[in-house]
Amino acid sequence: MSDSFVKTHPSGPDAYLVEAAGLAWLAAAGPTAARIVEVREVNPARLVLQRLTPAAPGRRAAREFGVALAATHAAGAPTYGCPPDGWSGDGYIGTQPMSLRPTSTWGRFYAEQRLLPYAEAAYRIGNLSTAARQLIDRLAQRLMDGVYDDDRLPARIHGDLWAGNVIFTERGVVLIDPAAHGGHGLTDLAMLHLFGAPELRTITDAYATAARLPSGWRELIGLHQLHPLLVHAVTHGSGYGAEAAAVAARYR
Repeated sequence: MSDSFVKTHPSGPDAYLVEAAGLAWLAAAGPTAARIVEVREVNPARLVLQRLTPAAPGRRAAREFGVALAATHAAGAPTYGCPPDGWSGDGYIGTQPMSLRPTSTWGRFYAEQRLLPYAEAAYRIGNLSTAARQLIDRLAQRLMDGVYDDDRLPARIHGDLWAGNVIFTERGVVLIDPAAHGGHGLTDLAMLHLFGAPELRTITDAYATAARLPSGWRELIGLHQLHPLLVHAVTHGSGYGAEAAAVAARYR
């Protein structure tokens, strides 16, 4: 078997280029940060990566990953919404376009670039109800007003951190397939909690300690899950739209 893994079906004309830039940016977070899959070749039609051999998830690897993820986030980003170094323009999350536009506050960035565009898209195709759309709109205004802003600096986040992109190997956890940008560290943690992950409690406890999360952070996990829920409402149906509405109702 080859020691490389080749991807040849990009989500868009520049999807592999922005993915490679994101991988490089995350890898540059430093020696204590999360391990990132190695990029061996990239062009618009082809991305060649190091092939990973999965291993059974373990508590020690999970704990080390939680600490390393906090170090990745602590490496920082110039602003919320900024693209990874070496890239200008927008990106993707899964198959969906995702804007990457620098913004001074997290609340405005999250409302304008992560909630409203996907709420509109889901509403337009009938996967988000009128009442749900109104809930999202009201929450977006609260976000833009700064209700949920805090004093944490922009983090260097993976951006699509569900369990399928967290690969346990013999050398520990390695991350793949990012939608990397400047954001809030809780967004990565919230994605893991939304879809589940092996040894999630161990990862979470290690991250929370290393990142020095303030008390009450768990109450905000749902807020950070709204973006992936709305993306899935666009791509996977109205059930996710209903779930997004239920979560948004907790923050009105």
